[in-house]
Amino acid sequence: MALESTEAFERLPLKTYTEKAYLDYSMYVILDRALPHIGDGLKPVQRRIVYAMSELGLSAQSKHKKSARTVGDVLGKFHPHGDSACYEAMVLLAQPFSTRYPLVDGQGNWGSPDDPKSFAAMRYTEARLTPIAKILLDELGQGTVDWQPNFDGTLKEPKLLPARVPSILLNGTTGIAVGMATDIPPHNLREVVNAAVHLLDDPDASVSDLMRFVPGPDYPTTAEIISSPADLAKVYETGNGSIRMRATYVSEDGDIVINALPHQASPARILEQIAAQMQAKKLPMIVDLRDESDHENPIRLVLTPRSNRVNAEEVMTHLFATTDLEKTYRVNLNMIGVDGRPQVKSLRAILSEWLDWRRQTVTRRLTHRLDQVMDRLHILEGYLVAYLNIDEVIRIIREEDEPKTELMERFGLSEVQANAILDLRLRHLAKLEEVKIQAEQKELEKERKYLEGVLGSRTKMTQLMRDELTKDAETYGDERRSPIVVRQEARALREDQLVASEPVTVVLSDNGWIRSAKGHDIDPEALAYKSGDQYLISAQGRSNQPLVAFDTTGRAYSVQTHTLPSARSQGEPLSGRIDLASGAKVTQLALADEATKWVLATDHGYGFICKHGDLLGRNKAGKSVVNLGDAKLLPPAVMGDAELSRIAVAVSSGHLLVFEAHELPELAKGKGNKLIQIPPALLKEGHRVTAITVLPPLRSLRVIAGKRHVTLSPSDLENFVGERARRGKLLPRGFQRVDKLEAES
Repeated sequence: MALESTEAFERLPLKTYTEKAYLDYSMYVILDRALPHIGDGLKPVQRRIVYAMSELGLSAQSKHKKSARTVGDVLGKFHPHGDSACYEAMVLLAQPFSTRYPLVDGQGNWGSPDDPKSFAAMRYTEARLTPIAKILLDELGQGTVDWQPNFDGTLKEPKLLPARVPSILLNGTTGIAVGMATDIPPHNLREVVNAAVHLLDDPDASVSDLMRFVPGPDYPTTAEIISSPADLAKVYETGNGSIRMRATYVSEDGDIVINALPHQASPARILEQIAAQMQAKKLPMIVDLRDESDHENPIRLVLTPRSNRVNAEEVMTHLFATTDLEKTYRVNLNMIGVDGRPQVKSLRAILSEWLDWRRQTVTRRLTHRLDQVMDRLHILEGYLVAYLNIDEVIRIIREEDEPKTELMERFGLSEVQANAILDLRLRHLAKLEEVKIQAEQKELEKERKYLEGVLGSRTKMTQLMRDELTKDAETYGDERRSPIVVRQEARALREDQLVASEPVTVVLSDNGWIRSAKGHDIDPEALAYKSGDQYLISAQGRSNQPLVAFDTTGRAYSVQTHTLPSARSQGEPLSGRIDLASGAKVTQLALADEATKWVLATDHGYGFICKHGDLLGRNKAGKSVVNLGDAKLLPPAVMGDAELSRIAVAVSSGHLLVFEAHELPELAKGKGNKLIQIPPALLKEGHRVTAITVLPPLRSLRVIAGKRHVTLSPSDLENFVGERARRGKLLPRGFQRVDKLEAES
């Protein structure tokens, strides 16, 4: 067999062919699949579902029919694609938790908020249209829209549905095309119609004017929209932005009850997220979690706090930041305009363009009706001629071979009139028919004048559009579901805030091994230590408080207390958690909350007041806090009320000075100010500050020297009170080698 001539084939460069093929595919996806049209707010598959159901007679007053029947009609007549995709699109139109104004009334299992895709197969479910679908279909047969052949050319389908309200904003939609996407949130029908009516009255209205009527989206859920006014204004002015929604909750008998979730948030998923935090011990303030949702309370998630001291607002703020109790939705008001091109539009552009489209639709409807009225009046004129000459008409019909031609010539009738007369039934030749024709003529003339008046006056047309919009809003509108509230930004609790607050004692050994024991009543020196090691220092506080370790160079290192090993073991090297300088050694510990103040003092007699929070840092190398030089840091003393407290300082020479705490400055770091005067001669002899403490008002001071101790009452202490940086006075003989100072309780 001879090869065919190469001239029978078209030759194209691969680049040209692929570019054209991909562009064709892209335009198909954009225009005929993924993006909604501004006119009726529907994608092609949604439009075909609604139209097919109307053709099947599935109005809101009819009986439900199997969903498979509808899907079959859609696929067989208009939409030759997958049945599962078509049925899923139909399900979304029926789910009240997915669609603000459902167009399909489903019967059977159509999914749940927990799992929207848990709907039954289409052979098990039944459906019909909802009442609100009438606003898309009622004007369909009134010459309002263009029609196109279906995919095989055997039927006609509408290019658009003649929506009577701006449905593009009512239910919203999401879609991903090629190189573009759309995310249009749902809105409240009454609010959108009020904005459209305002734009009819004031065509120059700005977006901010329209936002007085449409303050924001309105989702099917009663959760709060917490986007700021500026964010909402940006969405409607540019067509791009984001919307944040947050769950709502109430307190009932000590429990936290979540009663509304953000749009498309799954209760089961949220319960899993909270339970995961509880299992990871990252939510110690919650002891129980229950789902008490039922038919009366579709959303009811109950959290039980550990005690009534738990701050519910703080817990929920954390959960908003870490779970789907708060969600952000992207907004991209991208749609196919009247000109057939996709574009991101502002709120004003959407309503303005839709109103222009609606004006064209109403004009086509009225023109279509006017044509019908004129045609009927024309026929009625022929009928009247026939009744006035009934005998002659009957004779012509009985005797003439071509009665139509004879009638047209004899009475000056048109072909349409002659055909109408010939089609008359005998029973319509009664005497009363003439009266009925004249009455119908009168009514039609009245309607003709009205239609011509509206079509000839822009003002009357605008009034008609306003009246129809207002009527539909009254019939199908409802109250806003999603309140718009300004809230503070959600923030997750810090790790230390999520740790259970328990009393602990942190113990550090001489070789730098650290551990944490529960409680404050333990004897740290009695713990077991490694061979050659022994107790060095300890600090008491709570497990959720940050620990600060001071080394011999004056640097402070932060350590998370709750992460320390248990005192049942011998601990772990502190050097594994911090980067100590070469030759440095940790000598002091401080454990408290960030607001606590300390007196940091050196044995050379200098010091300052410092907040615990100022000592904290994220760097493992720590932060420089105290300028020590060759001095040593004394154990930090907890600072009380600086206005009323006193500071007691003891020197190894036996001198004791008590001065007002407010005389000492509060610093973040440094050497500090002189606490007590140590003469150079005494310094040369090796005398240093040995103890320091803070005395609350009217407290006695316990002076410990070796195994001996003495308590100085407030009146006794007056002998040692002086200004800061004074030398102080000598303690009684036997108590001059002070090891420790304590404020008596």
